[in-house]
Amino acid sequence: MIRQINLATEPFRRDRAILIGSGVVGILLLATLTVLLYLVKAGREDVRETQQLISVLDNQLAGVGKEQATLDKKIRQPGNDVVLDRSILINTLIGRKAISWTHIFSDLETVLPWNVRVLSIRPQLNAQGQLFLDMTVAADSPEPVIGFIVKLEGSDVFGSTAVSGITPPTQNDPFYRYRLSVNYAQKL
Repeated sequence: MIRQINLATEPFRRDRAILIGSGVVGILLLATLTVLLYLVKAGREDVRETQQLISVLDNQLAGVGKEQATLDKKIRQPGNDVVLDRSILINTLIGRKAISWTHIFSDLETVLPWNVRVLSIRPQLNAQGQLFLDMTVAADSPEPVIGFIVKLEGSDVFGSTAVSGITPPTQNDPFYRYRLSVNYAQKL
């Protein structure tokens, strides 16, 4: 049996691996700090450029607002009220006249099943100038109307459909009546 005798006042420790590992971690942390500082600097430059762009756009918006105020002042002069009201009326009439009943019926013909009756159609323009149809349809059972709604929504010309009312059959009226609103993309 061999005994080891240590004559040193402090025993030998193996700290080299811990020191090397600590050094590597320190270098990685320093590299991460450098990358983060670069990203902060780049972010500040982006913010500064965005603020400059916003100030330029604000100046342009202020100029357009002044022009709009000047034009509104001219339009609101007493003599121009009559002309403005008349032009709105004429534009509304032109928009209504542009709706083609022939196109409405030919487009409905492509999606309307044989066992669904169209009782009424009211084309209407919304504030954005989009056309939608308010329709009342009737059928012997709900299935043909549901198929009609599916065909309307799958069509290129018609869009989303909303059912606003259902009336079941009565003794005097043997049909299921549905009130529908459907978007219509007629080329005006």
